[in-house]
Amino acid sequence: MSAASFGSTRAQILLGQLFLDGNGMPRSRVEARRWFEKAAASNSAEGINMVGRCHEFGWGGPPDLAKAADCYRRAAMRDYDWAQFNLASLLHDGRGVAQDRVAARSWFARAARRGHAKAANMLGHYREEGWLCPRRPRAAFRWYTRAARAGDFRGQFNLARCLFATGQRELALVWLDRSIENAIHDFWIDIVPVLSAHPDPAIRRRGDLAGRLAMTGSGRSAGASEAGSP
Repeated sequence: MSAASFGSTRAQILLGQLFLDGNGMPRSRVEARRWFEKAAASNSAEGINMVGRCHEFGWGGPPDLAKAADCYRRAAMRDYDWAQFNLASLLHDGRGVAQDRVAARSWFARAARRGHAKAANMLGHYREEGWLCPRRPRAAFRWYTRAARAGDFRGQFNLARCLFATGQRELALVWLDRSIENAIHDFWIDIVPVLSAHPDPAIRRRGDLAGRLAMTGSGRSAGASEAGSP
């Protein structure tokens, strides 16, 4: 607290995250936002990005996607990878800004070049789904592999899908296990119907596991756990 009070932007962001998560102190999104705004006022790219998250999710005030996009763009222009990913996500979906998947892919690529695992996973989707270019399954596989190895649970799940589709069942199960272990609560809920309906009994058992994990409520929430800050 003292370091944050004396102007350490990193300490301010960490304190804001503690308030956001309710980790070691009462959860308060108003207090979280106040500390993120202090860091942003000192021109911290990470702080500006987190103020963007506050605007996007309505932490400590009403949601405002246009303001979120503006914050992300400011931080992204300073090569902050989380802001590049967050801006790309808004551009991809057309939330708060006009949909522009060409620009979205460019920002995802910039973030991925800086080692951002979630951006790499999204580039895998661009290749697999044929967004903006013909489908390129091999390129998708490479991006999913990169995301999975960097620890992104969605990338791990997508890599498992690709491996299973090419007959590499045992390796696919390894990556599926890692995905379930690392996932958040909302993702467990999303994958239960997919896994539980699969013809392979080993995958159905993993669907049961994801369902049990979701029922316990032990998973992290999507907003706080993927807040765009390491």
